[in-house]
Amino acid sequence: MADAATDAMAAVSLSDDLEPATSRTSIRSILANGAARAGERVVVGGWVKTGREQGKGSFAFLELNDGSCVANLQVLVDAAVHPLARLTTTGTSVLVEGELKKPPEGTKQCVELRVDRVLEVGEVDSAAYPLPKTKLTLENLRDVVHLRSRTNTIGAVARIRHQLAYATHRFFDENGFLYVHTPIITTSDCEGAGEMFQVTTLFSHAEKVEKELKENPAPSESDIEAASIAVKEKGDVVAQLKVAKASKHEITAAVAQLKVAKEYVSKLDERSKLKPGIPRRDDGTVAYENDFFKRQAFLTVSGQLQVETYACALSSVYTFGPTFRAENSHTSRHLAEFWMVEPEIAFANLQDDMNCAERYVQYLCKWLLEHCREDMEFMAKNYDKTAIERLTLVSSTPFERISYTKAVELLKNVTGKKFEKKVEWGIDLASEHERYLTEVIFKKPVIVYNYPKEIKAFYMRLNDDQMTVAAMDVLVPKVGELVGGSQREERLDVLKARILDAGLPLEPYEWYLDLRRFGTVKHSGFGLGFERMILFATGLENIRDVIPFPRYPGRADL
Repeated sequence: MADAATDAMAAVSLSDDLEPATSRTSIRSILANGAARAGERVVVGGWVKTGREQGKGSFAFLELNDGSCVANLQVLVDAAVHPLARLTTTGTSVLVEGELKKPPEGTKQCVELRVDRVLEVGEVDSAAYPLPKTKLTLENLRDVVHLRSRTNTIGAVARIRHQLAYATHRFFDENGFLYVHTPIITTSDCEGAGEMFQVTTLFSHAEKVEKELKENPAPSESDIEAASIAVKEKGDVVAQLKVAKASKHEITAAVAQLKVAKEYVSKLDERSKLKPGIPRRDDGTVAYENDFFKRQAFLTVSGQLQVETYACALSSVYTFGPTFRAENSHTSRHLAEFWMVEPEIAFANLQDDMNCAERYVQYLCKWLLEHCREDMEFMAKNYDKTAIERLTLVSSTPFERISYTKAVELLKNVTGKKFEKKVEWGIDLASEHERYLTEVIFKKPVIVYNYPKEIKAFYMRLNDDQMTVAAMDVLVPKVGELVGGSQREERLDVLKARILDAGLPLEPYEWYLDLRRFGTVKHSGFGLGFERMILFATGLENIRDVIPFPRYPGRADL
């Protein structure tokens, strides 16, 4: 009882030292109920979008936004409550308390906040603030990536991105999938393209060695020889003391000196091996056995291979995380770091894979229409008037399914348009081809399946014709390919041959081959480029505007 009383007193004492918690109400919840909340007292925090003094400086109107929705809350502050000039600058943050009121008739607001207490203010130097009231282009906003989330567009994209991520986890959870965290650092090249970022400590280690050798040069052979002679001499002393039956104390002291001398020789010997530069083998290749992981390692281009290990034990799994591609591309569709959603299903063929992909994409579209309507209306008004129409179409229309061969045939018969890339069997369909199929020929989403083996990855199941693989791509209006997937090759001998045909060594994939050696199972999966999904939904043109911190050649801000 005494201990409990002491603990309670300590808790009270601790809470007395802390600032009281802030009971802040989101602007979204206020505007959702509108005039029905008139008369309530609330604390609201946010950033000033615009501010203007009225009534000869007797009061000010602030348009406040806290990021919870695209709309602003109108806030009225009297000059007697706080100096107005400190509140009205765009970008100023405020935490205010007051009463919600129904505004006068004829105004567009359904509710406004009359402030009687200004609790906190984060002021802004208007001359230095990089986000003016006037609209900046999305391209210019990439130069202030740390502040661009305060704009209406990037704020809306952030909320749409959040809802798509949440819907992704909801969909797979509802369908019995387990979420698996796959590694970001890998020793396998999933795509076989070789465009991977390398993870290594060899450069930092080489710089450290170079600096160390400048400050403390490596020992010479004569230094090591002199130290070795000292070891011999101290060893002789120990031997002589033992023969003379010296005291235990004398022998122990001599042994300790011998030990120190040996350690010194060992350190000298180790330092003598230090060489400036990257360590190399006799044949001139980099000695990766000296690296952190004792072998070459990379940032992953896909979590698919690793998540297959869990699918071959837990049946239905998915991974959702960042992936990396060292492709020196400056197009509006490429990033060096991007996110992928990659489900993997055991006991599933290509038909099962296509069914899952179609249901998932439709689920995401329906989710946005139901849970992100205001932000989608903003995107439709400001960027792509067909955005909501496109989501509605995809969410409610069965996807067309055609073979790659049929797709090529249809495209070759097109007479009203000249494609930049000539259409012939064996080519990797370009975005212009994909969009023509889905936007012009079928006017709805299309799944193209059974692609030529030469243009697809080694892990895709070889069909009986020996020319195609059981691969599929989901094509949608606006972006073309949204999903890429396949039935995986479950036959050990065929998979080995495919790896070698791709010019890859077998050794790094032995663990992957083990999945076929021990209880192999038919399985399928796909990958959805998360940023491409956001481009499709919002109608924005550049992928750099739908990820919070875009990485591309020459840019890795923050």
